[in-house]
Amino acid sequence: MFSELSIFAQALRSLGHQRNMTGETVILAYSGGLDTSCILKWLLDKQYEVICVLADVGQKENFAAAEKKALSIGAKKVIVADVKQSFVEDYIWPAIQMGLVYEERYLLGTSLARPCISVALIEAARQHGAKYLAHGATGKGNDQVRFELCAYALKPDLKIIAPWRDVEFCRQFQGRQDLIAYARHHGIEVSAKPAAPWSTDANILHISYESGILEDPNTVAPANLYEMTVDPLTEAPREPLRLVIEFDRGLPTSVEDLASSRVYTKPLEILRFLNELGGLYGIGRIDIVENRYVGLKSRGVYETPGGTILFAAHQDLEVFSLDREVLRTKQVLRDRMADYVYNGFWFSPEATYSRRCIELAEQRVSGKVTVELAPGYCRPVARKAAESVGALYNEQLVSMDVHGGYVPQDAGGFIAINAVRIREHVRAFGPYEVPKQDK
Repeated sequence: MFSELSIFAQALRSLGHQRNMTGETVILAYSGGLDTSCILKWLLDKQYEVICVLADVGQKENFAAAEKKALSIGAKKVIVADVKQSFVEDYIWPAIQMGLVYEERYLLGTSLARPCISVALIEAARQHGAKYLAHGATGKGNDQVRFELCAYALKPDLKIIAPWRDVEFCRQFQGRQDLIAYARHHGIEVSAKPAAPWSTDANILHISYESGILEDPNTVAPANLYEMTVDPLTEAPREPLRLVIEFDRGLPTSVEDLASSRVYTKPLEILRFLNELGGLYGIGRIDIVENRYVGLKSRGVYETPGGTILFAAHQDLEVFSLDREVLRTKQVLRDRMADYVYNGFWFSPEATYSRRCIELAEQRVSGKVTVELAPGYCRPVARKAAESVGALYNEQLVSMDVHGGYVPQDAGGFIAINAVRIREHVRAFGPYEVPKQDK
């Protein structure tokens, strides 16, 4: 009797769940690839009406073909959201201004794109009265956290459907081969060309490569992996090239190519130009193991040509412009902000606070930096502060040819005071011993 009642209750719950699902609108973060195409069909099988949102953040994509594919599968509507300009101006430029770098190496190309894409998803949800947001992020990665935290910050009543965390979905699909079989069974187009043995995520700031053969951190990434940059050792020009990059309050405002005298002033065109030149010189490649927010270590290969050039120029001007202690305080906030962005907290009180503090320091980071590009790297070779903000650098004061107001005798007292602690340590414990090397 108990088992019959239990089965009956379970059936009622299932019917209720299906009734709640029927006709409900889901916004799907769609890429046109295998995963999200299968997720689209799976959602349709669950009686949802699905609106696909494909965000254009500067990746090389056949958006018309992706739209056609989604409609052929059964999507109610496909929205191609062109957010490239917003991505550059509202996310990449502030990241350059703040000097964001995660674990000293990663310039946050994927992490910065997620809040920008999330805004497009939420706008679609509001326009179409959708109660659900679905995405194809895996259950082991950072993107699930980023998309969902952004969604809850922008529209907290939205319900999330994450198929790669759904027990039924994961039972049906173990991996790529199951998805391919499902796609073929339902007439969903599967790329005829063999997939690369790694996964790729691209936007106008960078391309990331991970998974597949790259999961072994001791495997050298193949030479044919890179798409934005040439091999700096064999293909980059040998002749260096110089640029002048101008900043206003830490934000890039113009780039001048000294070889051609061409000047670029719009953020989107600046980044495109620097990507082209940086790619030509093989600048911006990194191969790292990083710490994911969910607790795993992962190996990633990244190429960020234009962003690397801007980061180097901004960092140089920042050290030149800022008071020493302001710079160090700012760097502490920078590292915290990089964590917030990487972990998905772009829209959070702590990120807002940190960003405003950094912006206050950046008020004095205005001027020009001359950057030299060479095979595989870029380096600042000259810098000048904007007249409107002045400069802490005092050429006369630092000169070795004139005293310039500096009293050398004062340095003796400065050294003596700093030596008090060292001398007391020696008094108490004896002189420091120089370690001897075994011969």
